[in-house]
Amino acid sequence: MAQPIIVCENLVKIYKVADLEVVALQGLDLEVQQGEMMAIVGASGSGKTTLMNILGGLDVPSAGKAIVDGNDLTRLSEAQRIAYRRYVVGHIWQQSGRNLLPELSAQANVELPQLLGGVGSARRTQRARELLELVGLGGREKHMPDQLSGGEQQRVAIAIAIANDPVLLLADEPTGELDSVTAHEVIGLLRDLNQRLGLTIIIVTHDVAIAGMADRTIAIRDGRTSTETVRRDAPLEEPAENTLVASAVIGLSSKTHRESVLIDRVGRLQLPKEALESIPFNGRAEVRIAEDHVELWPLRIEASAANGNGKDVATSQTQTSTAEEEQ
Repeated sequence: MAQPIIVCENLVKIYKVADLEVVALQGLDLEVQQGEMMAIVGASGSGKTTLMNILGGLDVPSAGKAIVDGNDLTRLSEAQRIAYRRYVVGHIWQQSGRNLLPELSAQANVELPQLLGGVGSARRTQRARELLELVGLGGREKHMPDQLSGGEQQRVAIAIAIANDPVLLLADEPTGELDSVTAHEVIGLLRDLNQRLGLTIIIVTHDVAIAGMADRTIAIRDGRTSTETVRRDAPLEEPAENTLVASAVIGLSSKTHRESVLIDRVGRLQLPKEALESIPFNGRAEVRIAEDHVELWPLRIEASAANGNGKDVATSQTQTSTAEEEQ
């Protein structure tokens, strides 16, 4: 398998707010392959935006490793970081005000990153027109942002983001201000660019439909990657026995997607909240290692009166697993 374009290992980010320290990322691991379209989901405060800011070169991790297309984001000088943001990665934000300059036309907005990159006038004009045609806005080059709809503004934002041929496109809630029909069109455009240009795209979203269009959906919880949901090659006619009707994280159907719990390089994992709420693990579990699988069983804590010392004695439950019954 080819080397991943993105590798994050034990990534940590700590913010200092007054006298407090806020841990936004707690040993996050992540790998993304070249040409992949991936969605990231998670509750507010889970670390999604922090991860995107680090991958975009807008923030520096406190510890761990973050490498994008051979660039070690923990070791870049200021000049290298500017070049990285200009040529390696492109950004699309939820708010059109962060994507477009209101005093410039659509074409001038697309020309601007090329101008900053030293592209000559004739070449950047030609490329701006080609990109606007590519995103479905041919003939609207001279329109100002306030003359464009929200969906059209995001199309211009996509053209701006890829103007300098980045290898990675980061989209943070790019359809958050759009209606469902327009949002689907914008994500369809991103999918088309992903397939046509081989562009690696990471999208932060809360929209189930958008996540369902990605190759893979990663859920982040408490600053760590928690679960992964991958599109199946072919939809299942019927869900397999004992599988969830929908993924535990975002609600994607198990007929079209397969969800798994992620295990980091030191063996840590996060069980879905549904498992923690329905099974009384109480912070501990018995591990049973079989030939081809590992089982986690809750412990029952009982006060021991026999030994008279008042200590708790942990005794494992005696249920037999389904897997053991079948063997």
